[in-house]
Amino acid sequence: MEAYRIHMGKAKCAVDLGDGSERGAYVNQDYILEKLGRPHRSISLMYCYYPLDEGWPGRASVVHANPDVRFAWDFPYDDYFTYKGGLEGNTDGEPFQYMREIRQHGQDVNLTMTIDPHVSDEQLAAIGRDLRPFGRVFLRINHEATGNWFSFNKRCTYQEVADFFVRASRIIKEQAPNVQTVICIGGIESLDKEEMEMEMEKEFAQTIPAADIWSVDKYMSLHWGWPYDVAESGGNSHSRGSVADTFEMTKRSFERFRYLNGGTPKPMTMAEFNADGDVTGAYEQAEMVKMFCDMVEQKQATWFSGFTFYQFRDQGRLGLEIENPNNPDTGFEQPVVQTYKEIIHRDWFSPEITRQAGEVTLPLNLRWSNSEDAEGVAIPLHFEKNPIFCEAVFEEDSNLMLELNGKWFYKAPQTKMVDLMGAFFEKPLKGAADLTLKIFAPPATGENDLSKPDGLYHSDTILRELSKVRIRFSAIEPSRD
Repeated sequence: MEAYRIHMGKAKCAVDLGDGSERGAYVNQDYILEKLGRPHRSISLMYCYYPLDEGWPGRASVVHANPDVRFAWDFPYDDYFTYKGGLEGNTDGEPFQYMREIRQHGQDVNLTMTIDPHVSDEQLAAIGRDLRPFGRVFLRINHEATGNWFSFNKRCTYQEVADFFVRASRIIKEQAPNVQTVICIGGIESLDKEEMEMEMEKEFAQTIPAADIWSVDKYMSLHWGWPYDVAESGGNSHSRGSVADTFEMTKRSFERFRYLNGGTPKPMTMAEFNADGDVTGAYEQAEMVKMFCDMVEQKQATWFSGFTFYQFRDQGRLGLEIENPNNPDTGFEQPVVQTYKEIIHRDWFSPEITRQAGEVTLPLNLRWSNSEDAEGVAIPLHFEKNPIFCEAVFEEDSNLMLELNGKWFYKAPQTKMVDLMGAFFEKPLKGAADLTLKIFAPPATGENDLSKPDGLYHSDTILRELSKVRIRFSAIEPSRD
């Protein structure tokens, strides 16, 4: 079977996906992959770390339940799921089992953590040690730091919050150089003036060079009073802006960050992005998301390196799905699902896969560095017409991501056959066609082997054989016995 080497690199604009927060539970990666048809650059998890507080590590809304609470952030500490690692814990529970699954499915971990600024250097160093085995990790520390709702802002001045970001970034990366820290602040939040400083610039200017990645959270509409009230005209617990203004404020934020970094750019992201259906309704939510992504592509906004859609399944109306109140393990698909799915399959938002020089000889080593730097192999396949059966058969216990006709599939180590017919249900062939089955090998355990000389950044998988592909173009004939 003729095959050749391939490489998966960056998209012009990466897409990440939020999976779980204060208003939604984690959804497994197999379900998300089947629903959306491709992996993301990274999956965003949201956790908090307040180990000095009474009630820790219980979730704030459980251990500090109070009928008088009328705002999501009115608990003693932030109502995210709690980080079970650190100096006091271990990496057996949350969020680490999710981080392993995310990486097994060919994606990087994008971890948001709100952290008590009073934790010690030793506690921060322990977080770094926790994150060492997980390859490239995006770590967003104390996001929306120029706001006033999170506990870390209620406990400290803005100067202290900014100082903490610099300290935490330094200490965590000393233990885990594979971690890239993300600063998330308000940036430019008004277009009233042509030239202006970012919000809290005096305090937070130091965080711009200290971070590896810059970020703003921009919701084109948002009901922050959920679930304690209903967004109605004349209310004061929601906002609604325009797509064009959201794009322009993000661009000006990047330009200001670059100025504060001595003119040198860094990756600019939108770490939370959506339009809240609680404000716009489901149809306009989808329209606004499409309009923004159209604008990014039409303006060739190469300064904008990626966005995180918040989120997959939401208890309110900020999700691709709304959590079923009768059964939280299921969700109701919203119109934005099909809009988002179309966007993330465009070339502008898809990772670039290129053919590489060199012969394919077995055994074959496939190196996985991260979701934007991975070695793979492509197997050419000829189809006479749209198939009736198409499946990949494996003998090895390999952990693989497969792509055929634009649709991605996951093969767990114990899986011996992957039914590839899903590649043709939405995009049936209209005649004969030549396609390639692309194969990549993320780490089978979800962790890198740190005993390897370069295991901090890379994971290698040896394939001793390539998959056998069974293709049939007509139904099986009945037995003649």
